[in-house]
Amino acid sequence: MIPPRDRQVFDAFVAGSSDRLLRTAYLLCGDRGHAEDLVQTALMRTARRWRTARAMPEAYARRVVVNLAKDRWRQLGRRPAELPLDVDVRGQETSTLLDRDALLRAASGLPPGQRAVLVLRYFEDLSVEDTAAALGCSTGTVKSQTSRALENLRIALSPTKEHADVDR
Repeated sequence: MIPPRDRQVFDAFVAGSSDRLLRTAYLLCGDRGHAEDLVQTALMRTARRWRTARAMPEAYARRVVVNLAKDRWRQLGRRPAELPLDVDVRGQETSTLLDRDALLRAASGLPPGQRAVLVLRYFEDLSVEDTAAALGCSTGTVKSQTSRALENLRIALSPTKEHADVDR
């Protein structure tokens, strides 16, 4: 575990990084409860490997969160799909909320690899190289997944798609 002399450093790391890790986990899995579980597990694993992780603890923990999210996607692929609850946003008429909701719904429909690349590149503001390191893939894979993900989002969010869905 963590040597007593490093305990304050670890505590400061947890206090400073937990929000960012939670945001990343939420964007990867789409559920706050699961995201909190992923972050808790990632912090425990980071603590267990503190000698290795202390050089770059946030990068280490982020990689653990991404790997845990991948494991979750694999597990979900082996069981029947969960049905999301319908959220009533009619009382909240702001276009920003509706735009954000549409974006999150469209992103949740992306394949897991594309979603992970978007979260790390655009929400975590990681470079292509850092994203590749976090996902354990090549920079070319990050670039191609990013391109595909953005194209899929454009299609999902295009006005003609919205009108086609309304006409059904």
